[in-house]
Amino acid sequence: MSIKLIASRVGVSTSTVSRVLNNPEYKCGTPDLRDKIWKVAMEMNYTPNVAARNLKKGKEYTTTKTWYINVLMTRMDKSLTDPFFNEVLHVVESQTHENGCILSSLWYNSLFSDDRRCSEVNIDRAIAEMNEDSNGRKDGLIIIGRCNKLALQKLTKQYKAIVSINRNSTNYEVDEVICDGKKIASMAVEYLCSLGHTNIGYVGVCHNEDRYLGFIETLRKHDLDIMPSNVVDTPQSEANGYEVMESFIKNSIFPTGIYCANDITAIGMLKCLARYKNGLYKPSIISSDDIEAAQYSKPMLTTINLPKEDMGKFALSLLVDRLKGGHERVVKMELTGKLMIRDSCKRVNESILNDYII
Repeated sequence: MSIKLIASRVGVSTSTVSRVLNNPEYKCGTPDLRDKIWKVAMEMNYTPNVAARNLKKGKEYTTTKTWYINVLMTRMDKSLTDPFFNEVLHVVESQTHENGCILSSLWYNSLFSDDRRCSEVNIDRAIAEMNEDSNGRKDGLIIIGRCNKLALQKLTKQYKAIVSINRNSTNYEVDEVICDGKKIASMAVEYLCSLGHTNIGYVGVCHNEDRYLGFIETLRKHDLDIMPSNVVDTPQSEANGYEVMESFIKNSIFPTGIYCANDITAIGMLKCLARYKNGLYKPSIISSDDIEAAQYSKPMLTTINLPKEDMGKFALSLLVDRLKGGHERVVKMELTGKLMIRDSCKRVNESILNDYII
């Protein structure tokens, strides 16, 4: 299946298709074009011409098996997007192409990340429905986001290889590439403490969430009180971030520093502060992920950068290596986060004069 046929069906140039398939950071002219190209490529079972690519690189070509790779996005449904996971997905898509594999199916199903819902539904049926959609093309699976332990154990019986990309460890259930959520949260809260903040809040998922545990452990390390009113257990979306900040303001709950579990939640809080920009409450806000939008908020969002490119690359390498019989024992690959100091955090005794505008 050639790039020309994909380009013809989508109605774009072959160069655009090639850039989308090979470059996770390529910006399309319209927001949905990238997804449309990958959807058509998947429907056509597109696989790159590895022989031609190796000739261009001056490498000797040897015949290898083509693997069918599926991707399960567990932290979002199609109606609810998280830019961090979309950015990781773009890397995985390109790496699937780079490794000469076929991206067979892409599923968005938040059921698999929800322990309560998993205890109430028939997980076997949910997995069977996915398998029907794959039409038997399912050598390897990449799970992007947290996955319920029982569901993960059942999925391991369906695939030759599974790799998890996440902030929460699977505790050696499957191969995984992670940025440790506890360490991410600790880095963020430590930075707030270094600025003199002692009244620190948390906004994000709490149940079975390493980032929340890291938040708690770091406050205890500094002998700081954990104020229940400052901790909000909420889905991690822009809308929820906006609602939480509005609730803080209306109920006079004023932590001077706030750690948001992810960037998109923090951006929602900044948008709310923009609406109340004439008010006196302007807290320091830090989060984690470093999505593209974090660099375009005003003030620019201070956050913990997660190496999305490396996470996607190493995940595909682990998956293909196991499919080829290269390793047998479970591999846990941990990557480190990096503090990105921008403008949304100030010392506790400094007034923040910036308008909060997105």
